[in-house]
Amino acid sequence: MGGKTDIAKGRIKEAAGVLTGNDKLRNEGKMDQAVGRVKQAVNKVVDKIVKK
Repeated sequence: MGGKTDIAKGRIKEAAGVLTGNDKLRNEGKMDQAVGRVKQAVNKVVDKIVKK
């Protein structure tokens, strides 16, 4: 999955966790969002390296 997909999936999980009071699901959502942001950052670095 791409970074944007992970972020979107994380937001959905986090919202579902908040609505249901499920802290584990909310935390999983936050983790998915963080993973997505890291993937995006890595892809930016790789793109800059490849363009050189």
